Amino acid sequence: MHKGGTRLGLALAAAVWAMPALATENIAIQVNSSDPQVMNMALNNALNLIEYYKEQGEEVNIELVTYGPGLNMLRSDTSPVKARIEDIAMTEQPIHFRACANTIAGMTKKQGVAPPMLEEAEVVPSGAAYLVELQKQGYSYIKP
Repeated sequence: MHKGGTRLGLALAAAVWAMPALATENIAIQVNSSDPQVMNMALNNALNLIEYYKEQGEEVNIELVTYGPGLNMLRSDTSPVKARIEDIAMTEQPIHFRACANTIAGMTKKQGVAPPMLEEAEVVPSGAAYLVELQKQGYSYIKP
């Protein structure tokens, strides 16, 4: 190869290396309803977004935040979408299921016992405050 080709190859390699990596899309989905249709819609939204960004060659991170009556989505005894959540977790989708500690405390006080949570649930101090913080960090917000 002659010198001009080598320089062109190096210039192209440098240009590709200098390109910024595609940003990860960060999305927060709120569930504050005990309606199974809302819960299923939230899961559908999450999975559709993952597929959309995958087709675009981009990564996505989804925070599905439950509080109030929506906490039932992540309760192992009341969740109408328990099997779907477990299936999603087994396929290692980029969805984090968050449960509000304030709601858990309220349910514990009312029922005299802490509600049993799905293994996939990660507790945050306040579901509503967590959503606010995510939006401050640039997360897109969806409420089905």
